[in-house]
Amino acid sequence: MDFGWLKRLMPRGLYGRAALILFLPVFVVTLVVTVMFLQRHFEDVTRQMTAAASAELALVAGRVAESADPDAARAAGQAIARPLGLDVHLPPPADLAERRAFYDLSGRVVIAELHKTVPQVRAVDLSDRRRVMVAVGGPWPFALEIPRRRLTASNPHQLLVLMIGTSLLMTAIASIFLRNQLRPIRRLALAAEAYGRGRVEPYRASGAAEVRSAGTAFLDMRNRIERQNEQRKMMLSGISHDLRTPLTRLRLGLSMLSPDLPAEESEIRDMERDVTDMGAMIDAFLDHARDEAQDIPAEAVCARSFIESVVADAQRGGQAVTLGKLDIPPDATATFRPQALRRALENLIGNAVRHGHRAEVDAALTPRSLRISVEDDGPGIPPEQREEALRPFVRLDTARNRNRGQGAGLGLPIAADVARAHGGQLRLTEGTRLGGLRADIVLPR
Repeated sequence: MDFGWLKRLMPRGLYGRAALILFLPVFVVTLVVTVMFLQRHFEDVTRQMTAAASAELALVAGRVAESADPDAARAAGQAIARPLGLDVHLPPPADLAERRAFYDLSGRVVIAELHKTVPQVRAVDLSDRRRVMVAVGGPWPFALEIPRRRLTASNPHQLLVLMIGTSLLMTAIASIFLRNQLRPIRRLALAAEAYGRGRVEPYRASGAAEVRSAGTAFLDMRNRIERQNEQRKMMLSGISHDLRTPLTRLRLGLSMLSPDLPAEESEIRDMERDVTDMGAMIDAFLDHARDEAQDIPAEAVCARSFIESVVADAQRGGQAVTLGKLDIPPDATATFRPQALRRALENLIGNAVRHGHRAEVDAALTPRSLRISVEDDGPGIPPEQREEALRPFVRLDTARNRNRGQGAGLGLPIAADVARAHGGQLRLTEGTRLGGLRADIVLPR
């Protein structure tokens, strides 16, 4: 069955659809309650009240029919009717006919019940809302005037008015509440649309927990993209800056070469070293860009074996690193991307042994996180410069001695990006055992 026509009738906007979801049940419930009220109150209650009045009408009709003449019939009818709060008209009015207003829903039940209960009833006039005139046939036709409140409830509309008024009030309150709940979604959509067009609009996550979570995720995504754009700009400026010096030396060295005078061996070694340094710089830049683009799913890894293998590989590579205390059960696992975390630890270990004489790695596993620490005995980084040290292509004179080895300023930023991609962080503090820099990678388990 094709429901395309139904989809075309649905509102396009989120507010319209939410309002439909909210108000349609209210309308249906109100309609059902109204129908049930009409059936129970306007029909059942009216039928019971009319049945009681019909017994009185039948009694008056019997006494009138038993009378010998019209005067006796009038006297007999009044003797019974007046104590009951009724009035007998004999003969009946000439214009008496069966009438009722179209909106008089209870009148239909009254007329049907009177005709059913008292066969002598000829007509029921409900044109007057305060009284009912019932024409009764027989030997002495008469009309019995009955107060309307004896047949139907005097204020049946009050429940309907109260129900409709309450529904309208709650609908207004719900509309205000719904608008306030949808406003954060609208702000998030505008901020995302503006960012898609290249504009960064101020945005603060607010609203319900789900909307706030989506807003926070959007802010994290936007900040990450902005950070990547800034890093790419810094990478381009870093490449142009770092390659300018060796290229200038190469250019000067080549200009001094002569076909008649062969180059000295020291000059050739210097130019080869410049080429090697440029290659190492370019490789570092490419590795950083490649790490930014990786999106490998995390997996459960035995944490202790992983850390031991990273330290063992560094020792085989000739790096002065030792394995400290591992507060990790042998079979305990943590969820992370092993290749990315390995590269982060290798960068931290490489920085540690390059700027100090030795490094030590320790780790601890808690029910909520995995902490891996790399500490060295180097000069460390002053607290006021540690945040700057996490920026790509930044080399600090006090912490990065260029005479101890070339670097592109990417070791700590790569480790920080890996930790951030895992939902963790990289913290730089002062070492307590070796006295140098201590780098802690803390990842959620």
